[in-house]
Amino acid sequence: MCGIVGLVDFRFSADADSIRAAAATLYKRGPDDSGVWASGGVGLGHQRLSIIDLTACGHQPMLSSDGRFVIVFNGEIYNFPELRRQLEQNDTHWRSQSDTEVILAAYARWGPECLERFHGMFSFAIWDQVGKALFAARDRMGEKPFYYHHSDDCFAFASRPRALLALKPNLSQELDEQALRFYLEGGYVPSPYSIYRTMRKLPPAHWLRLDHRGLQIERYWDFCQIAPEVSWEARREDELLDELDSILSRSVRSRLISDVPLGAFLSGGIDSSLVVAMMAKQSSHPVETFTIGFKEKLFDESQYALGVSKWVGTNHHSECLKVDDLLELMPTFSEEYDEPFFDSSAFPTMAVSRFARRHVKVALTGDGGDELFGGYHYYQLANQLRPFFRMPIGMRSAVATILGTLPQHRAKLLSGALRRPSALDAFCFARSIAKDFEGLLPPEVLQRTMSMRDLFTDATKNFPTGLSVAEQSMRLDAHFTLPDDYLQKVDVASMAFSLESREPLLDQELVEWAMKLPLNWKLRGRENKYLLRKLAYRYLPREIMDRPKRGFEVPIAAWLRGPLKGWATERINNNIPLGTIPCQRSKLLKLFEMHNSGTRNVHPLLWAVLIYAEFSRRVPQRSAGVASLV
Repeated sequence: MCGIVGLVDFRFSADADSIRAAAATLYKRGPDDSGVWASGGVGLGHQRLSIIDLTACGHQPMLSSDGRFVIVFNGEIYNFPELRRQLEQNDTHWRSQSDTEVILAAYARWGPECLERFHGMFSFAIWDQVGKALFAARDRMGEKPFYYHHSDDCFAFASRPRALLALKPNLSQELDEQALRFYLEGGYVPSPYSIYRTMRKLPPAHWLRLDHRGLQIERYWDFCQIAPEVSWEARREDELLDELDSILSRSVRSRLISDVPLGAFLSGGIDSSLVVAMMAKQSSHPVETFTIGFKEKLFDESQYALGVSKWVGTNHHSECLKVDDLLELMPTFSEEYDEPFFDSSAFPTMAVSRFARRHVKVALTGDGGDELFGGYHYYQLANQLRPFFRMPIGMRSAVATILGTLPQHRAKLLSGALRRPSALDAFCFARSIAKDFEGLLPPEVLQRTMSMRDLFTDATKNFPTGLSVAEQSMRLDAHFTLPDDYLQKVDVASMAFSLESREPLLDQELVEWAMKLPLNWKLRGRENKYLLRKLAYRYLPREIMDRPKRGFEVPIAAWLRGPLKGWATERINNNIPLGTIPCQRSKLLKLFEMHNSGTRNVHPLLWAVLIYAEFSRRVPQRSAGVASLV
């Protein structure tokens, strides 16, 4: 795991000192080594977190053996030993034991098709000194970030926006109004957008090529187009379990390659527990596992993690905090996330990353299991609502009205979902952080931008025909929410403490297999993650696994009424930090009053606005075209 930065300018010579200064802003991503390469109008910078081949032979930027290609690379190619053996048949001479050199040799031999052979997480850029072209790529699921700026004759890229702003200090920081709408509706900014109009994110599973003719961007893999295998619905359960067991075991095994201490995050849930159990089965020594526990029983799941640890025999480390102790991480949160970031589970993720880094340099996680195998309640909701959307509109509206009179949050959620025009719209409503408070943005902004629902609906046009809404929902989450919310959260939170995270459940082979798996093996009755849960039973006791899903919960609702009330009040009542958010102040104040009085919990949308306000305060916007509060 590293930090990369680069510049291609066909008019001027690259300044090595500027490249070095921009790379230095990524120091936490790679504190072990740094390097700069500059020639003519091209400059590449690198901050290295040494994981594979700790010697100077792994130094970057790295040149190919013939001097034609130079690379900066962030990530890991897990099957690089196998690729190395294939490339050796071509009389390749190696100077290191690193996967970086294998990428160079693979690109020199196969060109862009090398991406089809890489199993791993990566973002990298290769400059061809003979062809005068830049080739860059991002991994299939979006585990590693890649931001870029492109203007006339100039192209710049980096792992984080801060490095781009350091490299191009005159780069406009004008807001992207479309990105802001996505953020206020979904809680994140989906690729290819960024919060800045002058920056874009290379989407997952895409490559780009830049030369004197311009910029070309292409997709090289698309899991969303893989259709479920209807014949699998009737397959024997033990046969499917054997396949899943084998694929996931291989994925875990490949991610154990490391020249530094390695461990795993362990929450006690199905995904992380299964990863840890497979690690333990394949390791010759006890696995190092890490858990954050809380003194408040409502939030504490450390006893489940401890139960898993005892069962599989890990060397377990647990740190117990008060939930409010997470507030001490607010300065780190504000400093490390370069775009407004809504997901409050970043706080415990930062806490467990900080804790784990005291012992190891690499940690495996359980990210991806929910999106691939049906873990979130939204999917059950989408599945259960299917019969209601076959009803006449009047009858469905009557049911929605009755549910709306009930005090339970879930009843009101169902009521709002049933008022949507379709089952897919119901999922979009349930996934939204705005819910029925969509009037926060003024009409003129809504008219000139598209909604998150529009984005989702457009994406489904490329899905296989005949998918249920639940299956579409999982694909939408894996395509949008996973890379730009959850994986960004883990990447930034872990890199804040120079810790590499690895996600075995996002292996290419496993993702493709999961797309072929019919819905009845994911959701069955009221049981979610059916098949993955059954696999967990092979490794762990049912009493540990069979419990409601919780995740990294943070009491944002209580914080905004308690320790963060003054912080929130200051930002909502102060026109300056909120001056560039195109939302209607009267409605925002009404939301805040409603939340403080306890009439209704509206903390998701409030939190998103407040985090944006904090971002705006730290990064003053030079915005000419964004509406002010009214």
